[in-house]
Amino acid sequence: MVLAVTLKPAAPGAIWLWGLAGAAVVVILILLIKIRLLQKAAEEIQQAFTERLDIETNTLIDISTGDRHMRNLAAALNRELVRLRAQRRRFLQGDQELKSAVTNISHDLRTPLTAICGYLDLLEAEQKGALASARYIAIIRNRTETLKDLTEELFRYSVIASQEEEHPTLVTLNEALEESIAAYYTALTEHCISPEVQITEKKILRRLDPSALSRIFSNLLSNAIKYSRGDLDIRLSDNGEIVFSNAAPALDEVQTGKLFDRFYTVDSGRKSTGLGLSIARALTERMGGMIWADYENAVLHVHVLFPDHSSEIF
Repeated sequence: MVLAVTLKPAAPGAIWLWGLAGAAVVVILILLIKIRLLQKAAEEIQQAFTERLDIETNTLIDISTGDRHMRNLAAALNRELVRLRAQRRRFLQGDQELKSAVTNISHDLRTPLTAICGYLDLLEAEQKGALASARYIAIIRNRTETLKDLTEELFRYSVIASQEEEHPTLVTLNEALEESIAAYYTALTEHCISPEVQITEKKILRRLDPSALSRIFSNLLSNAIKYSRGDLDIRLSDNGEIVFSNAAPALDEVQTGKLFDRFYTVDSGRKSTGLGLSIARALTERMGGMIWADYENAVLHVHVLFPDHSSEIF
């Protein structure tokens, strides 16, 4: 007897279920591989970030995965690392400047105090010599004023350095510059300085803190009075750049590069505290501007530029 076996084809529903199960397995495998790659990328980011925090290096975080999200995360961390390194360098530089400044300030404070004490001793020993006494008193007053200016400038610098917020409003640079020059007109004429002023007729609008802007102009004008040989050229161009120029044969390119350093003074300006231009730079940069100096043919040029952000103004 021969038995005939007939195989029935699988039902369409069963084939669909098997296909669905196979696809699910493939998806799960892909997800597991993806998760493992993401874990590996996260471990690489963690290890690289830790190493770059502990070691001062310019190498940024790089990962092996091509996943867009993880690479965006690495890029964001790299940006923060760059900022952190810049802040660290500024901190280290500022710490070194502070140590140097303490030494310089100690010397600058000691000099007028020593002179005051010495002339007071002479004044006490004077046998009622009116002429000599008057001369000693005049010297004491001069040294006291120097000491007063130094402490006052230090106080102003500490206030500005600790201030974190500005109060910007719409300012016309043309008018602000003219007002500052007018306020210093008497001081300029007393030093036989007749400034050549060229201000564009174009109305230059910027969103700035008026008080801080006035302080910047005042410090730049004061600096010109200290170092000028009787000349001063002030220009405001159409792009909003302001340039203060004056002959300064006592300077050189090296000294010019240090003018904005805190407590730096040149020999011809020892009455200066060395804070005026540093304050001007701090205020300018805080309001998003730029300030720099160059030296050419024995002429010092100090530039101030506040970029035009029309979209923020209007």
